[in-house]
Parts: sequence; structure tokens; C-alpha cells
Amino acid sequence: MANRSHPSEFLLLGFSSFGELQVLLYGPFLLLYLLSFMGNVVIILMVTASSHLHTPMCFFLGNFSLLEILVTMTAVPRMLSDLLLPVKAISFSGCMVQFYFYFSLGSTSFLILADMALDRFMAICHPLRYGTLMSWAVCGQLAGAAWAIPFLAMVPTVLSRISLDYCHGNIINHFFCDNAPLLQLTCSDTRLLEAWDFFMALAFVLSSFLVNLISYGYIVATVVRMPSASSRRKAFSTCGSHLMLVFLGYSSTIFLYVQPGKAHSVDVNKTVALVTAILTPFLNPFIFTLRNETVQAVLRGHMQRLKGLRRNYDESEGVGHARPSSTGRR
Repeated sequence: MANRSHPSEFLLLGFSSFGELQVLLYGPFLLLYLLSFMGNVVIILMVTASSHLHTPMCFFLGNFSLLEILVTMTAVPRMLSDLLLPVKAISFSGCMVQFYFYFSLGSTSFLILADMALDRFMAICHPLRYGTLMSWAVCGQLAGAAWAIPFLAMVPTVLSRISLDYCHGNIINHFFCDNAPLLQLTCSDTRLLEAWDFFMALAFVLSSFLVNLISYGYIVATVVRMPSASSRRKAFSTCGSHLMLVFLGYSSTIFLYVQPGKAHSVDVNKTVALVTAILTPFLNPFIFTLRNETVQAVLRGHMQRLKGLRRNYDESEGVGHARPSSTGRR
């Protein structure tokens, strides 16, 4: 009979294949993580503080930036600390918690992207009814559903992992508790679990991707019929940043998770997951600040205000230093 076991901890290989050179990865990864964190925090603060950004699109953007922060926090800080440790152990319960939050938050981010596509569809294809169709009550319901549904749907997924028998060791060839490496350690029959995982991927990833695809199909059809070239350019510019996010988010995730079975190339998956966990959240703030005209205008306004305050401060300091000298001359 197979030696069935339920390990108390897992060992994460991470980037152990680099040997002692893995320490050199700490600096670049830490820099990308900090820049990603600060960039997304800036977007959240801008959306919250600026009345010009109190729009449905920016509301969803703030939710998406918060999700980017939380998703990276579930995996990246642990990965960074493991780069400096010879033994990279994570408790069984810690692994399950990381698994739950990583995939719940990731699924929520795709539903938020679908909400953003719906918002653009309503704004461009139904501009006269936009205020009614995308009221704050509707936006709150869409965002609430995007947060609640994945967290509820992931509960049976995590419970099924807890009930598995792990008899093929406790070494996970990854930098976090990903799905495929976990299933490779079990000696239980996972065919039903794999079918459920594939269904979940279809439900959250492909369905939201389909919403984006259909929405932008209608948007393109509407924009090309606009008589004014400036109107067409403005309509496409408002959608450009969102389309770039859609491409970055879905391309890597569909490659990693929207395929049945557990026979994956772990080394390739590890590299793609690294792009998803660090590079994409790092790029997102720059995509929105460089592509979104409203965000650019708000940033320019803040910069001009800061320059004005600095100029006033310098002038007041200059006056304060000038008074003693004039008194001395008297």
C-alpha cells in the first residue's frame, strides 16, 4: 500500500536551482515589489481624494489597484524572505491560507476587469442612459459581487485540498502554494478536482474574458461609426489602458490555469507566475497614468499645486531672510 501522509509543512523550492546566486534576485524583486505597492497606493489615494476621479471607471480602477496590492502580498513577501533562507518551509495551514487568498483575490480581479469593460460599453454605446445604467448603486452591487463570489466559490476548493492524501513527499517546486505542484504531491484520485478546477477557470477567467471581448466588440462597432475623428480618438484613448490590462492579465493566467489536468511544465509555470505576481502589478499604475487622460490631468493639477506651494514657501523664506539684512543697513 502507498505510504499516505498529511504533511505538517511543505518545502518550497522557489529559485533554489540558482544556488547561492538566488540572493542576487532579492534586490531587483524587492524594488519591483515596492514600486508596485507604491504605484497602486498612489492610484487608490488619487481616486479617493480627487473629485474629478469619482466616476464608475475610477471606482473600479481603485478596486483593481487594491486587489493588485493584496494579491502580491499573498505571495511576494514570502518569496522575498525565502530568497535569503536556506530552508523554505511553510506550514500546511499556511499553505492552504495562501492558496485560498491568492486564487480568491485573483478571481476577483478578473471580475473587476469585466465590470470595467461593462462600464466602457455603457459609456460609449449608451451615453444618454449611462448615468442610470451605471449608477453608484449598480457599481456597488457589481463590485460587491466580484468580491464575494470568488471567496465563497473557493471554499470547497480549499477544503478538497485539505482532505487529500499527500504521499509523494512535501516538496513544492514553486515559490508559493500553486495548484499544479500541490496536486502532483497527492496520491488521491484528482480527476474530479481537476474537472472542478477547470470549471472554476471557465467561470471566472474565460467568462470575464468573454464579457470583455463582447463589450469591446460593440465598442469598436460604435466608435467606427462616429463621424468625428476626434471623438473616435477620445473614445479609443479611454479604453486603451483597460485593454492593455486585459491583455497582460488574461494572457498569462489563461496559459497557467485554463487547461485541464496537472501535467504542467513547472519551471515554465514558475516563470509565468513570477510575471503575473510582480511584473504585471508593477506595470499597471504606469499603464493607467500614461494612458488615461483624466488621471494625467489630475496628476498635473497636483504637481502644479505642489510647485505653487514650494514657490510660496521659497518666497516667504526669502522675505524672512531679507528683513534682518535691511534692518542692519539702517
